[in-house]
Amino acid sequence: MNIGMLLEAATSEVVVMSSLSCDRHDPISSARLAQHVRPGVRYRVLVPDWARVMPVLGALTLADAIVRTVPHVPSDALVVDRHTVLVPADQARLAVFQLPAVVTTTLELFEQIWPRAVPLFTSDLPDSAELTVRQREILTLLWEGHTDESAAARLEISVRTVRRSVAEIMSRLGARSRFQAGAKAADRGWLLADAS
Repeated sequence: MNIGMLLEAATSEVVVMSSLSCDRHDPISSARLAQHVRPGVRYRVLVPDWARVMPVLGALTLADAIVRTVPHVPSDALVVDRHTVLVPADQARLAVFQLPAVVTTTLELFEQIWPRAVPLFTSDLPDSAELTVRQREILTLLWEGHTDESAAARLEISVRTVRRSVAEIMSRLGARSRFQAGAKAADRGWLLADAS
């Protein structure tokens, strides 16, 4: 089955999980998707965090695909119109499935990961995902090296409030550590220029 023809025939949605670790000929690679994104078909693309610097992801976003990243993408798959699933058979070929059980299982895996994934650009975040000024102050102080206790004292709030805010921020960013949360927040421009 020709992947280009399948993507051109899509009428409602294309869902992509790509570890970007396959051979350069891998047709699931997001590098081949940008040319197929078109109005009326929603594209959701999930790739690893390390790929955030790849220009092709920006091109996908400019083409109106929704791109998110996670630390680890567990499987490579492409689902077209919730009807057809393509997975790598080897480095050069795809296996195509239209069995409802395979489609449902693949989509369930994607939908479990998608809410925890971090949008490529801040503009892709819903308003509710934006940090409050207080959360930005806390995150900035911690990024500058302050302890929970010194950040709490500086902002005249409780240590418990600091810790709760950090936990919320880490969850929102899908970060596994405070350092990763700070790096992701810095990448999105969420840190304040001066928290003093």
